[in-house]
Amino acid sequence: MALPLKADDWPHWRGPKRNGISVETGWTDQWPSEGPKIAWKAKVGLGFSSFAVANGRAFTLGHASDADTVFCFEADSGKVLWKHSYPSDLGDKYFDGGTTGTPTVDGDHVFTLGRWGDLFCFEAASGKIVWSKNVQKETSAPLPDWGFGGSPLVSGNMLVLNVGEAGLALDKTSGKIVWKSADKKSGYSTPLPMMQGEDMLMLLGSGQSYAAINPKNGQEAWRIRWATEYGVNAADPIVDGNRVFISSGYGKGAGLFKLGSGQPENIWTSKVLRNQMNPSILINGHLYGVDDDESNRPSLKCVEFATGAEKWSQPKFGSGGLTAADGKLIILGEKGELIIAPATPERFQPSARAQILGGKSWTAPVLANGRVYCRNSRGDVAVVDVRRK
Repeated sequence: MALPLKADDWPHWRGPKRNGISVETGWTDQWPSEGPKIAWKAKVGLGFSSFAVANGRAFTLGHASDADTVFCFEADSGKVLWKHSYPSDLGDKYFDGGTTGTPTVDGDHVFTLGRWGDLFCFEAASGKIVWSKNVQKETSAPLPDWGFGGSPLVSGNMLVLNVGEAGLALDKTSGKIVWKSADKKSGYSTPLPMMQGEDMLMLLGSGQSYAAINPKNGQEAWRIRWATEYGVNAADPIVDGNRVFISSGYGKGAGLFKLGSGQPENIWTSKVLRNQMNPSILINGHLYGVDDDESNRPSLKCVEFATGAEKWSQPKFGSGGLTAADGKLIILGEKGELIIAPATPERFQPSARAQILGGKSWTAPVLANGRVYCRNSRGDVAVVDVRRK
């Protein structure tokens, strides 16, 4: 018997709970031989930005003709409701270039941060600019080698960015700076809210560490030194109770840390799971993610969270991305194949797979309201309808 779809928006990077997992149930992975239905397609320009979907609108960014463009689509039809372009460098240092951060929807507004510090607050419905500024020029924070990569985080009345060594906070209504951190290079992760006891903290990566920051004043609670080659601390940490998981590529590896009254205590470190770009997903005590750098044909792996023990590995998977919902992994392989597989430590056994895009696909797919949003680096968008009929 077909189950009703429990749908949900995906208003920012990593979804409603910022863990890469949707609460949607009742969607289908039973596809005909010709593949799943494509609800709509679009072209948004070069880049790796993911999607934010809220209130019937889908937002992303792309680059073309020396400009970055913010797109707002009607989620049902793919109709462009509005778009805004601004001058921006391609920034193709050692990769294709283009946009990397993902829009953040907060109520009636949407926020975007470009690689070179261009920050915008738009009216989500109309695209009218509420305020804008270049935070790199205003703060003199040094640009990381590949530009700012994290997405904006709304925390109360503040907008927190991974700019500077340990973040930057602005008043979300005006863009006025509330506090800033030291003028040292940031990493590429998105600020992650977490509770430690009764304290709300923000966890973000710099070029040399991951630090927990009080979002009200920018004061540091603790820091885990984590030096990755080229300063590429890009994958968001994963917090589970009083444990924090960190992973990065370039041969660095992963570590699990226990939180207490002082500095975090290391539980284990290993090279078993090296998340170069996309973070892993934690489901029922197991991590699912991409291990190794894009130049080495990475594997897709399942690793036990508590011990770091490898449960299975799918070799030569490539640098794709994944999310999850209803106990299933939703995977977009680097060559544009959409794959559904049960999230189980027993084995990797896909229940559905279809080639929906060509080119290079590094961006994790997004499930929102019965549709899976996928894109490749050149900006081809395919939105897959997985609603039960």
